[in-house]
Amino acid sequence: MAQSDPENRYRANLQGEVDSSALYRTLAEIEGNPQLAKIYKRLAAVEDAHADFWRKGLSRLGAKVPQSRPGWRTRMLALLARRFGSSFILSTVNLQEQADVGSYDKQPEAVAGGLPAAERSHARIVQAVAEQVGGARGMSGGSLARLEGRHRAMGGNALRAAVLGANDGLVSNLSLVMGVAGAAAQQHTILLTGLAGLVAGACSMAMGEWLSVNSTRELYQRQIDTEADELAHMPAEEREELVMIYQAKGLSEAEANSLADRMMNNTATALDTLTREELGIDPKELGGSAWAAAAASFGLFSLGAIFPILPYAAWSGNAAVLGSLASAGVALFLIGAGTSLFTGRTVLFSGVRQLLIGYAAAGVTFAIGRLVGVTLGG
Repeated sequence: MAQSDPENRYRANLQGEVDSSALYRTLAEIEGNPQLAKIYKRLAAVEDAHADFWRKGLSRLGAKVPQSRPGWRTRMLALLARRFGSSFILSTVNLQEQADVGSYDKQPEAVAGGLPAAERSHARIVQAVAEQVGGARGMSGGSLARLEGRHRAMGGNALRAAVLGANDGLVSNLSLVMGVAGAAAQQHTILLTGLAGLVAGACSMAMGEWLSVNSTRELYQRQIDTEADELAHMPAEEREELVMIYQAKGLSEAEANSLADRMMNNTATALDTLTREELGIDPKELGGSAWAAAAASFGLFSLGAIFPILPYAAWSGNAAVLGSLASAGVALFLIGAGTSLFTGRTVLFSGVRQLLIGYAAAGVTFAIGRLVGVTLGG
């Protein structure tokens, strides 16, 4: 923001701090882990202090201090967190913190107040929490799925995965239905094609998700079995690994040796520790349930894919085509608005952009369908 307009800049900074404080307090309220809840409360308290800093700045300028309340984006994230748990939005919060880490660097008042250092500290803390909760160390199921180009809904950035999963079904089935409509097919043909596209696409996504997560679970289990074999046949080397792990965490050599000795007295405890600390794998989760991931992928794809075909169940002809475009258009805009939760763009920009992209895809397939229909029809 321009340095020549301090009042608006102060107001924007104040709103950002109010939003952050409200979100952290929500996370603290719903967090079942007392240690994490305490961290969230401390983060919220610091954000409150920063908000007061900008309120005082506005007062010094002689400007009216607004009665700030959390914005719609923050309220929506808080609602999602309360409904689905803190892990559902934690990756989004982490990305937001990383994006904002340098926002105060060029603001002299903020630098003088020590705010940039505090924001960097917040970013590091939130990233550490996100890694701890999401199991970011090692190749998680979500990471593997992202490398394969899929959208996980059961781990990692679940909010982003949910939005994009529904978008997959919506855009692909809208394009399919419009392509068949362009060929001037009968209403029942278009409806049947749309339903077939929904089921086929949802099954394909579910199977791909199942394979992805199940492959990850098998990979993790093989790594754990290897670690167990090494623990049984090379206990001295495994003990040394434990010592190095604990030293890396800040313990002295004597403390690390003592703790490693205690761990090695119990094989199950030693294996659990090595699995978590060396491999970065939670042996109780193993990347999550493959069936749950498949079901979520099936449901999200179906949710998006149903919108373009609903009008064909009630209407026919041009009314059905226009109804399909309208129904899908509303869903496209809402999905675009959903992406603004993790991109930081405005609702209008994100919604309109998604609407144009979806309609462009539908327009291309409609034109191809019309061309093919005319050609085949003679």
